[in-house]
Amino acid sequence: MLEDNQLFIPPTFLALYLAPGTYKPSAPPAEIAASYELCEDLAQLLTGTATELQLRRDASSASVLQHCLDGLCGPDAVIEESQARWVVCRLAELMQWPAPAWQNAAA
Repeated sequence: MLEDNQLFIPPTFLALYLAPGTYKPSAPPAEIAASYELCEDLAQLLTGTATELQLRRDASSASVLQHCLDGLCGPDAVIEESQARWVVCRLAELMQWPAPAWQNAAA
């Protein structure tokens, strides 16, 4: 949780704003909170799209997650790639799917 904010921001998201070996985020608390809310909303909204993609295309969860990542990182992206990767990991969590392979490789 950030100071003066009732919103709990998961450590996995806050890590997007921490340089290795530092404890001070690279952005102001209000900016981080707004970014987190946007990314969480995107993940929640994508659950319907992910379900539809999986059912309509008979696609694996991995291919659906990759498709979502590709869309989030496209030319009209409204979030940074690191945030898009967090959104896709959160989407996998919400869908109760395995984490994307690239996330396990980074861990």
